[in-house]
Amino acid sequence: MYRETPQPIHLKDYRPPEFLIDRVELRFELDPECTHVESRLDLRRNPAAPPGGGDLWLDGEELRLTHLAIDGRVLASTEYRVDPRGLTLYQVPDRFTLETQVEIEPSLNTALKGLYQSGDLLCTQCEAENFRRITYFLDRPDVLARYTTTLIADQARFPVLLSNGNPIARAELTDGRHSVTWEDPFPKPSYLFALVAGDLSLIEDRFVTASGREVRLQLFVEPHNRDKGEHALNALKKAMRWDEERFGREYDLDFYMIVAVSHFNMGAMENKGLNIFNDKFVLARPDTATDADFDGIESIIAHEYFHNWTGNRITCRDWFQLSLKEGLTVYRDQEFSSDVGSRAVKRIRDVRALRTHQFAEDAGPLAHPVRPESYIEIDNFYTATVYDKGAELVRMQSALLGPTTFRHATDLYFARHDGQAVTIEDFVRCMEDASGRDLSQFRRWYEQAGTPELFIRGHYDAATWTYTLNVRQETPPTPNQPIKRPLHIPLAIGLLGPDGRESPVWLAGEPEPPAPGTRLLELTEPEQQFVFTGLSERPVPSILRGFSAPVRVHDDLSDADRLFLMAHDRDGFCRWDAAQTLHERLILALVADETHPIPEDYLAAFRHALGDTTADRALLAEMLTLPSETYLGDRMAVIDVEGLHRAHRHLMCELGCRLRTELLAIYDSHAETGPYVFAPEAVGRRALKNLALSYLVYAGDESGLACCRAQFETAHNMTDVMAALGLLVDQGGDEAEAALQSFYRRWTGEPLVIDKWFSVQAKFARPDALERVKALIHHPDYSPHNPNRVRALVGTFAKTNQVCFHAVDGSGYRFLVDQVLELDPINPVLAAQLLKPFERWRRFDAGRQALMRTELERILGREGLSSDVFEVASKALA
Repeated sequence: MYRETPQPIHLKDYRPPEFLIDRVELRFELDPECTHVESRLDLRRNPAAPPGGGDLWLDGEELRLTHLAIDGRVLASTEYRVDPRGLTLYQVPDRFTLETQVEIEPSLNTALKGLYQSGDLLCTQCEAENFRRITYFLDRPDVLARYTTTLIADQARFPVLLSNGNPIARAELTDGRHSVTWEDPFPKPSYLFALVAGDLSLIEDRFVTASGREVRLQLFVEPHNRDKGEHALNALKKAMRWDEERFGREYDLDFYMIVAVSHFNMGAMENKGLNIFNDKFVLARPDTATDADFDGIESIIAHEYFHNWTGNRITCRDWFQLSLKEGLTVYRDQEFSSDVGSRAVKRIRDVRALRTHQFAEDAGPLAHPVRPESYIEIDNFYTATVYDKGAELVRMQSALLGPTTFRHATDLYFARHDGQAVTIEDFVRCMEDASGRDLSQFRRWYEQAGTPELFIRGHYDAATWTYTLNVRQETPPTPNQPIKRPLHIPLAIGLLGPDGRESPVWLAGEPEPPAPGTRLLELTEPEQQFVFTGLSERPVPSILRGFSAPVRVHDDLSDADRLFLMAHDRDGFCRWDAAQTLHERLILALVADETHPIPEDYLAAFRHALGDTTADRALLAEMLTLPSETYLGDRMAVIDVEGLHRAHRHLMCELGCRLRTELLAIYDSHAETGPYVFAPEAVGRRALKNLALSYLVYAGDESGLACCRAQFETAHNMTDVMAALGLLVDQGGDEAEAALQSFYRRWTGEPLVIDKWFSVQAKFARPDALERVKALIHHPDYSPHNPNRVRALVGTFAKTNQVCFHAVDGSGYRFLVDQVLELDPINPVLAAQLLKPFERWRRFDAGRQALMRTELERILGREGLSSDVFEVASKALA
């Protein structure tokens, strides 16, 4: 068993640091096998800290200490103590300079935390608590200091040396090495420190800020990727201009640098002035990247840039406040993507992700509030709850305040807290101070786990021309929170008349009706009633417009009402949601009864949507895409794996057969006629075309299959190639094997494209899927040391291939746990990420529950298990 049970860290135990660090001087002699790090820290006792002893504790892990001095005096061994977690200095002065020298081994750092080797590069990842793997330090976000960093390395091997801030000195040394010194003028916590060293190509541009200052934009990539950086730089410039116009935030350094690396545990890191990115979210060319890749790059480039203010200039007091920077910045990047693309489509995609991942998290054993009360490993709390639900909390505050007041509130937040490490309460207090509103009840959203459920019933009274909505809110119990208090919930609604036009949402008692459109109601009680007047006929309510709150809605609308909303609602989210609910109800009915008929009015609505030549193509594609099997499973009391898969495919086939003429017309009329363009209209046309193709192929339509083969062979963009390849692989047989071989030969020199090759073989429910994945583990191009490759193969299989992963004999579970246990000593963060599918184990039948429990217990029986994996597995079983 795990010999030493990791102990949780609690929010209630927070104490200010006993010491502060004013200045940090770092000197690196970089070498993959042995890097020497010299550190000089100016420390002083924190006047805000409670009285304590004279000792100082510094975090430090996997460091070899070679020198230790205070104010120039080398310390005797009796004046300090080193242990595997850090360094204790006995009876230190109130103010002093500490000098340390340590040695570290980047080439052996497979966990990719601290300073590590990625291919031929050296780079860092210090968030959340990894700076302690570089030198001894007060490695916590509420210790902000100014850094000066000197990097020294072999000039031929590492011609590019980068760190935070601006370069202030360069030198060529006599032994073939060179040095560059960087100075960051802004105080920052240690998690924002970064360095990169390697042979990199520079792609450069300029940006002139609103105040007229020129900023050098520098994108560093490996030389063979030089032709894949244009989209990322264009996205950066759009994000910089948008942040000036929307939030009044201007960039503050002379340089903004991005480096793409191939080994990275996350998506990207917002280190001050030197963002380090997983190359998946930087590199793109039409023939190597899909529309989804281009979109992801634009969004994540913006996200990391927006962190310059929401995360860097203003940071978190402690890691329990993680959503203060991540939730707020996700909201900002979502708004950016909505403004530069289709707002309705962006909102739909965000809600789909939230419902699929965060709602499941809220309903599982690892449910936690947006601000958790405790954690064992903070790396495990970079979750959908902290990020995506956290963004929804910011969005709700924006809705409650209105756009003008919300902008005043964020201006106040930036002005009041610039250069500080603050809390979620500080942010909400700015919302209150700018608006004069009391948001004390709203704060419960940050403290309370679980997805609220709204039970809504409507009644029309023809005699009084009134329509009454009764709304009850209820949040199910979650681990450690059995009792829930009512929340402050913004509920946006519209009322549609029989002709499809908007009616005024006129509350009884108001002197005159408002203009027709959306009305924001505020729920604060367990149950409330809203009476609308002036309605000569029964309206159809458009509920939760724009997904105004992260809740589940249970209403009494009929299928006819939803078909009406699908056809007439001006709110893109509600149109999509009506369609999704119809899809969901039909699939679940087919699970219960395979002979359940496909309603003619449902087919008619589908046919009408396909024939609507004026509609947004991307919105139509979203409306007509069936919900995933994963999402549908969460809508069942007990997940029926095989039944869902069978019903899902049956409906795809039926739609392909019955709507063949319309689908072929869509495919033919939306064919590519020119060079690839990443723009909303073009992306929507490709999405609708490939959706039509998928219905035809699932139906076994010969014309559709012929189109699929031709598209794979002749398409000039990766979006169309991958759509066709996925459909061929799903069909199986010799054609699938030939296509896979052809694709591999074509792209063998492009690692990110080969990730797609691995992924497409793992995601489809073919009888040989698990054996194929097991064989690919031994493929020469597979490496457990590359997180992208592991996620593409093992992660895709476990998260996407529901039928094969959840095989009744437990083989999928055993395979995943074998991989987790193999990865844990190499990269515990990645190993813990792979365990996510086990969070839902109680949702399945008794046989599968027993198999998953056995595998989770097998994990906990492994001696020397990392705390990352221990926390996920133990909480899943709790």
